[in-house]
Amino acid sequence: MPADLTKLRNIGVIAHIDAGKTTVTERMLYVSSAKHRVGEVDKGTTTTDDDAEEAERGITIYSACVQFPWKDVKVNLIDTPGHVDFTAEVERSLRVLDGAVVVFSAREGVEAQSETVWRQANRYHVPRIAFINKMDREGASWENVLGELESRLGAKPVALQIPAGEGPPHVANPFRGVIDLVKQKLLTFPGGKEGRDIVEAPIPDDLADEAALYREQMLDQLYGYSDELMELALGGEAIPEALIRKVIRSATVHLQIQPVLCGSALHGMGVEPLLDAVAAYLPHPLEMPPVEGIDPTGRDGAKTKGKRAARLKSEVGSGKAEDAGEPEAKIARKPDVTEPFCGLVFKILPYKTGDLYWVRVYSGELKPNSRVLNPGRDLKENVAQIWRIHASKKDEQLDHAQAGEIIALLGLRDSITGDTLCDTRAPILLESIEFPDTVISMAIEAENSEEKKKLLGVLDMLRKQDPTFRASDNAETGETIISGMGELHLEVIQHRLARDFGLKFRARQPRVSYRESVAKKVEVTGECNRNINGVQHTAAVRLRVEPFTPTGPLAHVAPPVVVSVDPKAAKPSLEGGGGLTDEWVNLVVEELQAAAEGGGTLGFPLLRLKVTVLGGEVHETDATDIGFRTAASLAFDKGLREAGVVLLEPIMALQITTPEEHMGDLVGDLQQRRAMIEQTAQRGGATVIYAQAPLANLFGYSSAMRSLSQGRAGCSMTPSDYAPAPDDVVQKFLGE
Repeated sequence: MPADLTKLRNIGVIAHIDAGKTTVTERMLYVSSAKHRVGEVDKGTTTTDDDAEEAERGITIYSACVQFPWKDVKVNLIDTPGHVDFTAEVERSLRVLDGAVVVFSAREGVEAQSETVWRQANRYHVPRIAFINKMDREGASWENVLGELESRLGAKPVALQIPAGEGPPHVANPFRGVIDLVKQKLLTFPGGKEGRDIVEAPIPDDLADEAALYREQMLDQLYGYSDELMELALGGEAIPEALIRKVIRSATVHLQIQPVLCGSALHGMGVEPLLDAVAAYLPHPLEMPPVEGIDPTGRDGAKTKGKRAARLKSEVGSGKAEDAGEPEAKIARKPDVTEPFCGLVFKILPYKTGDLYWVRVYSGELKPNSRVLNPGRDLKENVAQIWRIHASKKDEQLDHAQAGEIIALLGLRDSITGDTLCDTRAPILLESIEFPDTVISMAIEAENSEEKKKLLGVLDMLRKQDPTFRASDNAETGETIISGMGELHLEVIQHRLARDFGLKFRARQPRVSYRESVAKKVEVTGECNRNINGVQHTAAVRLRVEPFTPTGPLAHVAPPVVVSVDPKAAKPSLEGGGGLTDEWVNLVVEELQAAAEGGGTLGFPLLRLKVTVLGGEVHETDATDIGFRTAASLAFDKGLREAGVVLLEPIMALQITTPEEHMGDLVGDLQQRRAMIEQTAQRGGATVIYAQAPLANLFGYSSAMRSLSQGRAGCSMTPSDYAPAPDDVVQKFLGE
């Protein structure tokens, strides 16, 4: 019998590093009785940080999935990393979740990675609840964080609770509980860390006025989402608690508001009400819109194969198709077991008996020992076993999986993260998961040929597991280049190679992953007039090459190089067109896409470039595939040369929190690193510096910052943009 999907919540816990995500998750598991002893991040004993590297560092590196009951609801929860180097784990988790709890530190407030994860949640239209954690910390300010949610995130926060006091026990008015504005009760948690009980009491007289003020503010915000609520208020009638909850749920599910709660997860305060809010206000799978994809069979019923499948995948991500061909038919699947099966692979973990594929099931039902289609790769896969996941391990073998569930599969071989799996008789290609480009690289060299062979095998496995990790072999130097999202990312990779796989290698200094673009728009012609083995190959291709900056809501998933076709390119030249047939246009586009993947003049990947096929010349007797491929490649290279090279360097957004007395030294150091100071602000007795700086000048910055501030400053950085590098950097590469 199908499970009741209205009783299922697929949620993630997301935040900036050290806001308390994993502690929130751990306390949820404890108060729900899913575990009987509370784990501690500092001791490396939490359920979701089960990797040795996570336990050692006290941070989350890999997303982990746990399932537990809360009253009459089943919760699938994914705990995610908060460090910017591992933001891809957040990206792939939010892609498949129905809701999220966003955790903020009451002292630090909205931080750099808070903004990043909030944008990611916006991108995937994920309803969310905000939880202001660490209310018992020195410098905690609930009101400041509430204001920053609106001013810095553009959120529509609605406070459902206010804190009873703020700060640790030794201050005059310490945090001792929360006031529930919906129930109009004071909630205290006498059991502390080990407690599971809540004591409800009337609101004390000293907090009554403040509670009444914030309750009225909450209702004022909700009136706009319910005529019934407004009419009761205008008539001076009592407002039922059930109606308030109904309006909050509807507005949250439809992304109109974000409920705000507070507490101290470390000390077991506020976690049960947070779970109540997850059950009451975040959506179940049936409340999510049907998942949309495209029909990979095309309009003529022929299967989509090879490069065309890759193009379709790109089109779904970028929102438009700029190369030749008809638009594909869109189809949708409802979260219903009667629909054909479809799901999305969002994570892959190596396992002793084969890779473990994490899949969100969007429609239909899946059983073990069945065949599924991967339409993006035009291949069929075997599903041998279906498992429930606990942290990062297999937990319970299942006899089926249905729409709305998050499960793991054994038996797949050729699928990767972002791939669609579906019923072989009802193909659908879902939008994939887009990951950011790497920003930092490092050369590593195996000690001998035997180690080199093992190293390459392990790197292949790591690439499959981590979509933001890259590895390539340099045949000339014998070095292997690994690339990732930051220094910590590559450091973790090195530790895994040495600790988990026992590999022996030497590592070089990290280096920046630059990009290339062009300086101006040019139009060029590439010509081929060659005789190869007695066969004449004659062709000409005209191109326009120009810098291009994508705009609009889908700019973040636009391809680095856009290859388009002028509408006149495939018209006969007698009609004022380009003179190419559709066959030659498609072949030229394919060759240009391959050429773009080879990089630019300096050898770096291309970015923000648009290439348009304007036309060409077709010889009556000597037109060949080789001729047009050669002409297209020559035109592309010529266009890059004539348009002029622009070297782009990665820019990082920095947020430094420091005592006022160290601000001058830190600003001076930042300016020496070519940083641009955007603004400074006061927060909880400290100064926050917002700046943008080139990644190339930030290696080792954390150590320098700690030295300048005597260990009292903290810093976070996130990838911001790419910007033209200064002439001295460009000349260094031109001279090589």
